Amino acid sequence: MACPAHGVKMDAKKPISTPLLDTIHSPHELRKLPREKLAQVARELRAEVIDAASETGGHFGAGLGVVELTVALHYVFDTPQDRLIWDVSHQAYPHKILTGRRNRIRTIRKRDGLYGFTKRTESPYDPFGAGHSSTSISAALGMATARDLAGRDNDIIAVIGDGSMSAGMAYEAMNHAGATDKRLIVILNDNGMSIAPAVGALTNYLSWLVSSRPFLTLRDMAKQLASKFPRQLREAAARADEYARGMVLGGTLFEELGFYYIGPIDGHDLDTLVPVLHNVRKAKDIGPVLVHVITEKGKGHPFKSEDAEKYHAVAPFDPQTGESRAAKSNAPSYTSVFAQALIKEAEKDERIVAITAAMPSGTGLDKFAERFPDRMFDVGIAEQHAVTFASGMAAEGYKPYATIYSTFLQRGFDQVVHDVALQKLPVRFAIDRAGLVGNDGATHAGTFDITYLTCLPGMVVMAAADEAELVHMVATSAAYDEGPIALRYPRGAGTGVDIPEEGRPLEIGKGRILRQGDQVAILSLGTRLAEALKAARALKTAGISVTVADARFAKPLDTDLIERLARNHEVLVTIEEGSQGGFGAHVLEHLARVDALRHGARVIPMTIPDRFIAHGSMEEQYADAGLQAAHIEAQVLAALGLDRDGVARIGKA
Repeated sequence: MACPAHGVKMDAKKPISTPLLDTIHSPHELRKLPREKLAQVARELRAEVIDAASETGGHFGAGLGVVELTVALHYVFDTPQDRLIWDVSHQAYPHKILTGRRNRIRTIRKRDGLYGFTKRTESPYDPFGAGHSSTSISAALGMATARDLAGRDNDIIAVIGDGSMSAGMAYEAMNHAGATDKRLIVILNDNGMSIAPAVGALTNYLSWLVSSRPFLTLRDMAKQLASKFPRQLREAAARADEYARGMVLGGTLFEELGFYYIGPIDGHDLDTLVPVLHNVRKAKDIGPVLVHVITEKGKGHPFKSEDAEKYHAVAPFDPQTGESRAAKSNAPSYTSVFAQALIKEAEKDERIVAITAAMPSGTGLDKFAERFPDRMFDVGIAEQHAVTFASGMAAEGYKPYATIYSTFLQRGFDQVVHDVALQKLPVRFAIDRAGLVGNDGATHAGTFDITYLTCLPGMVVMAAADEAELVHMVATSAAYDEGPIALRYPRGAGTGVDIPEEGRPLEIGKGRILRQGDQVAILSLGTRLAEALKAARALKTAGISVTVADARFAKPLDTDLIERLARNHEVLVTIEEGSQGGFGAHVLEHLARVDALRHGARVIPMTIPDRFIAHGSMEEQYADAGLQAAHIEAQVLAALGLDRDGVARIGKA
């Protein structure tokens, strides 16, 4: 059969067989099954996740790794009354299938389809929305505290990965939880082998034992007996209990934070998972508990590559062969253009270093690390640390590139203000995924960085209109040592322009004119420039003469260019891939300050609307946001009082 999207022929896909999963429409039906049937449910659920992801793509590996854990949690706990919170939640595909959304799972991440992460408005089984990491324990503790204040008795469970545990927020929450002694269950999903050794029958048995009521009762009796001892003996007994379990099971760190540690256990062994979770659920009086499970990310995947990062997030693929079905662009991605440009600058200047927060391949810094292994630093999911770490290097004369997605840089904003801008340190911020990002939706959209960076004194903010401009902006940032400087660029493929061999530093705060007219001016910041030029061509057919300019800099503004555009045109449209309060607002404020609005052009700022844009393709999102060529054209015609043929409307000038 022919694939309409790409025009290639593929064999018809055979439907998968899921007879037991077909009977499960909610966790209520799952809990009716005998325990010995759960392994079959997990096998069918894994097959369904693979089959669905082969059609939709998306976050894939993490979900395959928690299939058995998802089954066990919904089997043991009374969800949704018991709150189940998935940290980040890109591992929630199996959870969505088991909680009544299987019939829509092939719409995931598509326009008007299921969201790629948990979402409160989507299901009562999603008690907390997520997309960024390391929030689950804080949210769970808040819910547990609210539960106790309301006099309820339900369980609160947070599932967090070992990668997310690299962020300080997780430890802040655990420190608080341990101090309050609230009833709270944390499942540490360790799929990186970063904490524990390999598990086996003995550690599984010991984990069951320490979670069991007989052990807990015996432990309580020992504690009560020890309470009668003199202080020195009492403290020694407490240390013996803590370190004995720490030496055997590896949980001393979590015990120090006030958690009762159980694990590590095999996260794919339902015969261990279910009894341990049953024991944990019954033990209501031991305060916060951490259950450490070991899983294999991407378990059962069909791909030939063993590189886990390759199937973390995937494009649609053939479920039998693992071959990708995605159409490939001839133009390189902005991420790869940035990486190559930075490598070239680093070859000329050994002071250039690169920093990322757990996204080496997503930011292109894996390529930088191949060339300069000692000059790339991955600090883990710790954006705050990444920014201040970069400022420390800048203070010592290095040229650090803090290369972070726009949506994640939000998490380090205080450090950008206090540790970088206030000290005027020349940290370079390479802001990937700037603007709308498509199927990942609002949690990952880079729509606020123009606004939150341009308000900072001394900050330089650039936005690349195409790949060539990005190369020049990398060179500009490398040459700039007066203070912090940021360059933003979008997700996905470039426009296909010729890429220069060498970048040339741009004059700070100066834009450029690409098309000269005399009636309407369009001033673009970033990659909406292509849409601005398209709109100008369409307006020309209606007899309207249009100037198109590329601002290049959101800060400092090219005030001379802005004033000339406002003075010499009837209408000035600004357009940007950012929220209200950004570039357009600064343009308006400047024109008001110099009193250029009284007799100058009518100014129309076009921004992302004051709402979160739903997931879909990037083209669908920009259509929803009203930032395409047709929208620019409509704004201009309305401002001039003309219809689409350039004819004046009745009653309009």
